Amino acid sequence: MSEEFESNIPPQEEIVPEDAAPDGEERKPGRELFEWLQMIMGCVLVAVVLFNCFARLTRVDGDSMNNTLENGELMLVWSLGYTPKQGDIVVLNKTTADFLGNRAIVKRVIATGGQTVDIDYNTGTVYVDGEPLDEPYIREEMYLPYVSTMQQTHWEVPEGSIFVMGDNRNASTDSRDDRLGTIDEDYVLGKVVLGLWPLSRVGAM
Repeated sequence: MSEEFESNIPPQEEIVPEDAAPDGEERKPGRELFEWLQMIMGCVLVAVVLFNCFARLTRVDGDSMNNTLENGELMLVWSLGYTPKQGDIVVLNKTTADFLGNRAIVKRVIATGGQTVDIDYNTGTVYVDGEPLDEPYIREEMYLPYVSTMQQTHWEVPEGSIFVMGDNRNASTDSRDDRLGTIDEDYVLGKVVLGLWPLSRVGAM
């Protein structure tokens, strides 16, 4: 007489490697590399769209914004939907003025369209619409420039334009210079929103 025994041992499951191809197909050599390349190209494409349509990376050229921004510092500039506001740090494109040597420049917005700007060099004070500005960001006390094109002390900013100055007032070519004057907003590339390099200066602006 034969006896039948019921086994409580479950059948052994086949272990399938995680990187195995579906349906038992053999994974083709180089397929994983191709997938990595696809992902990298996708990231590059996203970065290109981002930095051409919404934002851009720009390096500071010169000392006119010391000590807020230093020469050679890398910064992120936001462009999409930006409208200049008083106090913002902005980048102006290379065609703003011929005498600038075809360089993009970075400055601070002091006044916008419809406002007036007055400078009292005796006290080093800037007035916008008759009100003195509190400017803790400037590098040092401002004095009257010796350059003949920078002797004016009163400006009326046209609509659609801005008046800009560097934080390093005594070493800045800006809207005080008759050759530059107030800037049409069309020349504004965007607002500086973030310092990126060097690491010691990383942070929001």
